[in-house]
Amino acid sequence: MAEKKEAKAKAAPKKEAAKKTTKAEVETTEVAVEEAPKVEEVSEAQANPEKFLKDFDWHNYEEGIEQVEDKKLKEFEKLVEENFVDTLNDEVVTGKVVHISDRDAIIDINAKSEGVVSLNEFRYNPDLKVGDDVEVLIDVREDATGQLVLSHRKARVIKAWDRVNNAHDTGEIVNGFVKCRTKGGMIVDVFGIEAFLPGSQIDVKPIRDYDAYVGKTMEFKVVKINHEFKNVVVSHKALIEADIEEQKKEIISQLEKGQVLEGTVKNITSYGVFIDLGGVDGLVHITDLSWSRINHPNEIVELDQKLNVVILDFDEDKSRIQLGLKQLSKHPWEALGVELKIGDKVKGKVVVIADYGAFIEVAEGVEGLIHVSEMSWSTHLRSAQDFVKVGDEIEAVILTLDREDRKMSLGIKQLTPDPWTDITTKYPVGSKHKGIVRNFTNFGVFVELEEGIDGLIYISDLSWTKKVKHPSEFCNVSDKLEVVVLELDVEGRKLSLGHKQTTPNPWDKYEKEFGLNSTHTAEIHEIVDKGATIQFNEDIVAFVPSRHLEKEDGKKLKKGESAEFKIIEFNKELKRVVASHTAIFREEEAKNVRAAARKTASKNKEKTTIGDVNEELQALKDKMDGKK
Repeated sequence: MAEKKEAKAKAAPKKEAAKKTTKAEVETTEVAVEEAPKVEEVSEAQANPEKFLKDFDWHNYEEGIEQVEDKKLKEFEKLVEENFVDTLNDEVVTGKVVHISDRDAIIDINAKSEGVVSLNEFRYNPDLKVGDDVEVLIDVREDATGQLVLSHRKARVIKAWDRVNNAHDTGEIVNGFVKCRTKGGMIVDVFGIEAFLPGSQIDVKPIRDYDAYVGKTMEFKVVKINHEFKNVVVSHKALIEADIEEQKKEIISQLEKGQVLEGTVKNITSYGVFIDLGGVDGLVHITDLSWSRINHPNEIVELDQKLNVVILDFDEDKSRIQLGLKQLSKHPWEALGVELKIGDKVKGKVVVIADYGAFIEVAEGVEGLIHVSEMSWSTHLRSAQDFVKVGDEIEAVILTLDREDRKMSLGIKQLTPDPWTDITTKYPVGSKHKGIVRNFTNFGVFVELEEGIDGLIYISDLSWTKKVKHPSEFCNVSDKLEVVVLELDVEGRKLSLGHKQTTPNPWDKYEKEFGLNSTHTAEIHEIVDKGATIQFNEDIVAFVPSRHLEKEDGKKLKKGESAEFKIIEFNKELKRVVASHTAIFREEEAKNVRAAARKTASKNKEKTTIGDVNEELQALKDKMDGKK
């Protein structure tokens, strides 16, 4: 058995020799082996009977198998190894079609028997015929019927991988059939293997219609193989790039600023257009597409469009080329009519709105700026969006015109009379009007009397009685307010307004009603730091110092407790009122002391001295100050 295994191991390199040996030669060898040994067997048995009996193959004798000398047997095995295919080997061999039935093809591979291959494996080759050479792999050495089963499909796969690997290693160009479209690219049949063609590797320019390539046979280069997952990646772009590289070098060497070239729109982005100049890409920035403002390049160009462009600039190695399209036509400012002058009225479309104003296109590529201050006669500036919006067709007056710097400023408010022209007649000092609250500041409220005329109400002129910390506490934007013109500055275009002046000052009346030493009954509204507050009405809140809260019994007034109060301070300008409860009963005590003193003095007129009077006055003072 060891010798047989050794013989099989040596058989593989000699398959080609096996194909050249005929069956007749093998049959002749078999006859020679059968006829040779018998004389020597007898002589060996006679010469050494013990060794003969020891080495005699009793199994073959019992089975009726005639004994063959080992030497001749080895010669026979050697001839078999050299002339027959090893049916246990997994290598691909070439066989010849010797017969074709309805279901199978019979293939002679120079084995001990002929093999069979299902015709299903030759669907790709409907013209298969007897005599054709085909590659096969031994699939089953013996099936249930003892038949040698071969596989053409497996042989094709093995050979295909050999060819693919070789193509990858050598850079060989291979043909492939585009079977179908898949996510991100195409599936290509290369030597019977399904390879992946990424969308980016189909062509040097972006492909939008993948389906146009399905069903085509194309040339490819194998660029990547993943043996672990049996993945193959091919590229058609790699073949094109090699040709383009030569063209690119030639084109780049001839580039000059100002040169006009024809190109094809390759890609459109939000910031510009990429132009294929025949292997070299250049970029036309969105600002170089048209003299007019555009929102997106697709308003000017479309994919695959051919157009002329001018080279504006490029870097040192010419890998980045800046192109222009609008530069091929005359600048619109140069075509602007010479008769156009300052003061003329023009019509245009709002193309851009900024915080500071709006740009108006008065002719293709010619724009003028309307500053927000020129949109209204009002000195109170608002946003440009309050007056116009993009796309509006408006009329304006030319305020400045600089043809050299290509600048123009426009105005809208100049189309209407300046409302400040007769301001002294319409809004004299002291006149009353109604206005709309437009906005607030920390120090006041801006009120619009009419379009172009705004006035300011200072926070102190909002109310006679309320202490307003911020205007939003008093009114809201868009509220209507009655106002009185307090001051008028024609040159400065400023109006000072007042709201509280539209009604009489209630403090004139309160000055009499709550004058000094007047008494009023009220209750403690709130206990505050250093005293308390009492509310006489909705306008007057008086302050009571802590020492003036003391009652006659020595206790102090509490929140909600009602009592009589005396006004001890009233300031109309500062709207300050101070009251005292203690002063009420202290005054009564003082009156009583003074009356008693006068009575005593009249009785003891002769006896009374200056010292006595001083003692009584000191006692009264101490009592009023709360001393014992």
